[in-house]
Amino acid sequence: MRHLANYFDQKAQDRLLREILGVLSAAPLFTPAMPRTGKPFSVRMSNCGALGWVSDKEAGYRYQAVHPETGKLWPEIPEMLFDLWRKVAAYPAPPEACLINVYIPSARMGLHRDEDEEDFSAPVVSVSLGDTARFRIGGLARKDPTHSFDLKSGDVLILGGDARLAYHGVDRIKPGTSELIGNRLPEAARINLTLRRVAKP
Repeated sequence: MRHLANYFDQKAQDRLLREILGVLSAAPLFTPAMPRTGKPFSVRMSNCGALGWVSDKEAGYRYQAVHPETGKLWPEIPEMLFDLWRKVAAYPAPPEACLINVYIPSARMGLHRDEDEEDFSAPVVSVSLGDTARFRIGGLARKDPTHSFDLKSGDVLILGGDARLAYHGVDRIKPGTSELIGNRLPEAARINLTLRRVAKP
């Protein structure tokens, strides 16, 4: 695991947020649901790239090429994020998916592993925008001890190597810790962008 604090400065954060808002105008946010139970997530989601991650009661977790509600292809990943991947991923192929998680102040993300991809040698690279999140990471088993720390706006987190399949989640959002999002996305407190390679090159 690598935590690159303040990787994106304020100007770069503003530019990246504008790019993501453009993506969301073409691929609106949706609320995924848990497999089997159909319980809705506390975060809303969208994607950009050749593939997008979705989840619902009927078919569960998966990647697909189209938006689950509009049926349209996902928009392209912004060049800023391709550039980030080239600099930090140390992987020979580009990302195929960028999952966009939008947190309201009360949202959280339980401990989970990113394991719907084919090639675990590719890292997961994420970018935090907006309010600070209290992030938790553990080991390869759910019962392993965990460690928590803050992810602030502009931070980049890389889960690769032994940490690629570590359990991780977001305990809570700290409202009012960033003015980045403001009124540009109603009710949103934090946006997390997760770059993933799905298939082997």
